[in-house]
Amino acid sequence: MDDERLARFEAAYDLAYGRITAYAVRRCDSPQDAADVVAETFTIAWRRVAELPDGPEVVPWLYGVARKVLANHFRGDNRRRARTAELDAELADLYGHSPDTEVELDAIGRAFRSLPDDDRELLALVAWEGLEREEIAQALGLSRNAVRIRLYRARKRLSRALADAGVHVGTRARPALVERSQGGAL
Repeated sequence: MDDERLARFEAAYDLAYGRITAYAVRRCDSPQDAADVVAETFTIAWRRVAELPDGPEVVPWLYGVARKVLANHFRGDNRRRARTAELDAELADLYGHSPDTEVELDAIGRAFRSLPDDDRELLALVAWEGLEREEIAQALGLSRNAVRIRLYRARKRLSRALADAGVHVGTRARPALVERSQGGAL
């Protein structure tokens, strides 16, 4: 039984370690915080090894665990600041050739920060993590339909917030979260 538990855990670790580490690094203020989140995520996976899904389904399951670990690790402003800084860097790459880059990035950052936490998390899972609806549903413990509806509403709120901030997404480079919503991937 111990060999089976170990093999099951090692398979999950090998499959998901890099993605879970990247997930934590993008959300933590320091490498030490990210390491703590990853360690706690895999500690929980070891404790719950009998519940680990088989194959690639383990990745969204571990995203769900990592998400809860992060929620416990960060509260309030620290968590919000980390996500905002990461979004600003992502958008700087996307809008790097725009003449109004600084103004737009500031407005986009404010628009994103104005969204409710749940909207920001959904949009981040799509844009930063590249998760599909099924994976998001599993990670958040929701139905696929609930994810579809919540993503639709989150995108609408982001679109309104961007319009209110004077940022109009046209045919030029678009944020990944807007592109993915129009590309049908979600």
